[in-house]
Amino acid sequence: MASKDWDSLSEDQQIMLSREALARAANTIAAQAELLAAEFDAGTLEDRGGAEALRLLAAVVRASSEQTFGVAGHA
Repeated sequence: MASKDWDSLSEDQQIMLSREALARAANTIAAQAELLAAEFDAGTLEDRGGAEALRLLAAVVRASSEQTFGVAGHA
Protein backbone atom coordinates (compact mmCIF):
# COMPACT_ATOMS: atom_id res chain seq x y z
CA MET A 1 0.00 0.00 0.00
CA ALA A 2 1.48 3.33 -1.01
CA SER A 3 1.67 6.13 1.52
CA LYS A 4 -0.96 8.17 -0.31
CA ASP A 5 -3.31 5.16 -0.19
CA TRP A 6 -2.72 4.80 3.54
CA ASP A 7 -3.27 8.51 4.10
CA SER A 8 -6.58 8.36 2.22
CA LEU A 9 -7.93 5.82 4.72
CA SER A 10 -9.89 7.03 7.69
CA GLU A 11 -8.26 6.80 11.10
CA ASP A 12 -10.64 3.96 11.99
CA GLN A 13 -9.60 2.04 8.86
CA GLN A 14 -5.91 2.61 9.63
CA ILE A 15 -6.43 1.33 13.17
CA MET A 16 -8.35 -1.70 11.91
CA LEU A 17 -5.62 -2.57 9.39
CA SER A 18 -2.89 -2.03 11.99
CA ARG A 19 -4.65 -4.30 14.46
CA GLU A 20 -5.11 -6.97 11.80
CA ALA A 21 -1.42 -6.77 10.94
CA LEU A 22 -0.48 -7.15 14.60
CA ALA A 23 -2.87 -10.09 15.00
CA ARG A 24 -1.33 -11.80 11.99
CA ALA A 25 2.15 -11.14 13.34
CA ALA A 26 1.18 -12.62 16.70
CA ASN A 27 -0.30 -15.68 15.01
CA THR A 28 2.85 -16.12 12.96
CA ILE A 29 5.06 -15.91 16.05
CA ALA A 30 2.80 -18.30 17.94
CA ALA A 31 2.87 -20.78 15.07
CA GLN A 32 6.65 -20.56 14.93
CA ALA A 33 6.86 -21.18 18.69
CA GLU A 34 4.61 -24.24 18.35
CA LEU A 35 6.74 -25.51 15.47
CA LEU A 36 9.89 -24.98 17.52
CA ALA A 37 8.37 -26.86 20.47
CA ALA A 38 7.36 -29.72 18.19
CA GLU A 39 10.90 -29.89 16.81
CA PHE A 40 12.26 -30.10 20.38
CA ASP A 41 9.70 -32.81 21.26
CA ALA A 42 10.59 -34.83 18.17
CA GLY A 43 14.29 -34.55 18.92
CA THR A 44 14.95 -32.84 15.59
CA LEU A 45 16.42 -29.84 17.38
CA GLU A 46 18.38 -29.93 20.61
CA ASP A 47 16.72 -27.93 23.37
CA ARG A 48 19.56 -25.64 24.43
CA GLY A 49 17.66 -23.77 27.09
CA GLY A 50 15.61 -20.62 27.42
CA ALA A 51 17.82 -17.90 25.96
CA GLU A 52 19.10 -20.03 23.11
CA ALA A 53 15.60 -21.25 22.33
CA LEU A 54 14.38 -17.66 22.15
CA ARG A 55 17.27 -16.70 19.89
CA LEU A 56 16.44 -19.64 17.66
CA LEU A 57 12.78 -18.59 17.58
CA ALA A 58 13.83 -15.05 16.64
CA ALA A 59 15.94 -16.39 13.79
CA VAL A 60 13.06 -18.54 12.54
CA VAL A 61 10.63 -15.61 12.69
CA ARG A 62 13.06 -13.32 10.87
CA ALA A 63 13.78 -15.89 8.17
CA SER A 64 10.08 -16.57 7.77
CA SER A 65 9.32 -12.85 7.50
CA GLU A 66 12.03 -12.26 4.91
CA GLN A 67 10.74 -15.13 2.80
CA THR A 68 7.13 -13.97 3.06
CA PHE A 69 7.47 -10.19 2.94
CA GLY A 70 11.00 -9.54 1.72
CA VAL A 71 13.59 -7.47 3.52
CA ALA A 72 12.26 -4.19 4.91
CA GLY A 73 13.08 -1.25 2.71
CA HIS A 74 13.15 -3.31 -0.49
CA ALA A 75 9.68 -2.84 -1.94
